[in-house]
Amino acid sequence: MSLSNEQVGRIARLSRLAISETEIDVTRTKLDGIFALIEQMQAVDTAGIEPMSHPQELATRLRDDVVTETDRRAAFQAIAPQTEAGLYLVPKVIE
Repeated sequence: MSLSNEQVGRIARLSRLAISETEIDVTRTKLDGIFALIEQMQAVDTAGIEPMSHPQELATRLRDDVVTETDRRAAFQAIAPQTEAGLYLVPKVIE
């Protein structure tokens, strides 16, 4: 797929990008390269290949779930402007 300068200008306008006439040619060349790469990738037969969440089969190392911070809720509640029943009261923002 090859784009024209007019199409690149329209894409830039829709994207709210200011591109000069000299930048349009450079941008068109880069976009054509991207589209050529996409066409190459779409040409690859992927039938029967299971999708992967990661390109490498790595196991995630897990750490022990231990508490590392002390409970400071009372200290935070004490400096809050307004609290009630252990909850922070904030102004209503949605009517």
